[in-house]
Amino acid sequence: MSDFAASAVPLTGGYGGQTFAVSAGGEEAVLKFYATDPDRAVVDAALLQLVRGLLPVPRVLDLKREGSYDDPPYLLTERLPGVNLQVFLETATADQRRTVGTQLGELLARLSGMPFLKAGMFRDGDLTIEPFQLGDLEQYAAGLGLGVDLTSVLDQAEDLLADGLDRVCLVHSDFNPKNLLVDPETARITGLIDWEFAHAGSPYADLGNLFRFCEDRVLAGAVLDELDLGERVVDRARAADLWALLDLATRADLHEVGAAAYRLVSRMADTRDLAGGRPDLDVVR
Repeated sequence: MSDFAASAVPLTGGYGGQTFAVSAGGEEAVLKFYATDPDRAVVDAALLQLVRGLLPVPRVLDLKREGSYDDPPYLLTERLPGVNLQVFLETATADQRRTVGTQLGELLARLSGMPFLKAGMFRDGDLTIEPFQLGDLEQYAAGLGLGVDLTSVLDQAEDLLADGLDRVCLVHSDFNPKNLLVDPETARITGLIDWEFAHAGSPYADLGNLFRFCEDRVLAGAVLDELDLGERVVDRARAADLWALLDLATRADLHEVGAAAYRLVSRMADTRDLAGGRPDLDVVR
């Protein structure tokens, strides 16, 4: 590992491991250590192999399957070209945002079309699924102790999901601009990265993640034009995202994204509405 460390540059992104840009075998690569969740290294490698050719993910160059906290497992992948989509969108034109939105919709359609038999977390290199043990949404929310009354919101969410698509698919679970790369010259998406939270779950979940803080009707409209997930798609996406949003809100004191999540949850409680003051993105285009 000392050969990697000599040229390692820390990268932002990722919560379960330490990630570095390195030079390996004459090409730029990304090295991720799995000290806090060592079993996840083989899962991430298997997922990248599963979706390669269907989604813009990096090639796996090397994998250390086992290790300890002091000598952790690692995953070495190629470093994809492009810039962070979150940064790109800050100055993108309407046409560029529309182009990006169309591609995001295509990626979401592919993810939602990769079926699994049951929902849960992947636990090994064979992508064995361990079912969630979280109870229903109301029980889950009560256990988080957020201190806000979400009764009406949770009822809305459960009604929406009960009446939506009843199937399980691959969920990236962190599908938002910070985990996407784009060619700034062509506005073409070049990478979907950071798969550490991926699981089998709702076909609405990744859309909910993407739209969590989104106020861009141009981008959102282009995304929705590529999806066929039934009616009231945005509402159902926001309902499916509640699990992740509520969990994120418990970390309001740790980072700004957690604080933004808590503010949104508080607005939901105040308005007794799932939108929580967010704009209507599911409009006639």
